[in-house]
Amino acid sequence: MIELENVSRRFGDQVAVDDVSFTVERGTITVIVGTSGSGKSTTLRMINRLIEPSSGTIRIDGKDTASVSGEELRRGIGYVIQGNGLFPHWTVARNIATVPTLLGWDSSKIARRVDELLSLFSMKPEDFAKKFPHQLSGGEQQRVGVARALAAEPGLLLMDEPFGALDPIIRAKAQEDLLAVQRRLGITVVLVTHDMEEAIHLGHKIAVMDGGKLLQYAPPAEILAKPAHGFVEKLVNGVDRPFRLLSLAPVSSIVEPGTAEGPPIAATATLRDALSELLWHQREALPVAGPDGALVGRISLASLRAHAGVPA
Repeated sequence: MIELENVSRRFGDQVAVDDVSFTVERGTITVIVGTSGSGKSTTLRMINRLIEPSSGTIRIDGKDTASVSGEELRRGIGYVIQGNGLFPHWTVARNIATVPTLLGWDSSKIARRVDELLSLFSMKPEDFAKKFPHQLSGGEQQRVGVARALAAEPGLLLMDEPFGALDPIIRAKAQEDLLAVQRRLGITVVLVTHDMEEAIHLGHKIAVMDGGKLLQYAPPAEILAKPAHGFVEKLVNGVDRPFRLLSLAPVSSIVEPGTAEGPPIAATATLRDALSELLWHQREALPVAGPDGALVGRISLASLRAHAGVPA
């Protein structure tokens, strides 16, 4: 859906983004990760032309973004920032309705869309539509910010450090909300973060940047298993790599034939969940249950060690 081809951005003599190229597939989440000053936010903002590229080409659906006005381009792209940026003197409903109102949607269509989005984020319209931002928790404000970005039904959502201001518990819930909404709507998401754990959890692909350069662009499992030498290696060494690898795959991916004693583990659970159960119940193996509850095999500590590349 998105193609960046040899994209650079200079501010005077400073090169903020240096010859970056990558492609984002439709219906996926791509996470751009890096430290402060790495060029990640500048790269994101060049996609919707809040910052103009100094050179290179960016295409969305095969169309050069430079061929349309920035205003027209941004109408079709949702954008979420850290701290959500809600208008404090507007109600939740009016905040969500911002872009549809600018696009001239009729009031009944806007009202339906507001109710639909509030319901999507498990916020009852009758309880939340007339509230003001200061009456919401941090997590609720963030959900309203994402709902506002999705209000005009964009196919693309850009998110710049959207969860950085949230405490860990609310942040984890916000991440799960994003994954659920992305799966349900099939939208394409590009998200910026400085948190490698967050990138691994959310991304179908991760773009690691440093000093304005793209160092590696790959799925999380490849970044963990085969990080590029240097900065990327150091970045993932701060993460429990074997455990993170286990969190990326379901039990069904390595289920073994045979039986075992003990409480069954769902085939849809992650391998990291399976490891926790095995250790908790002090078992070398446990049975695995399919969606209908029928036993489909077993999972063992030996197979988990092999999958994570940990010596026996």
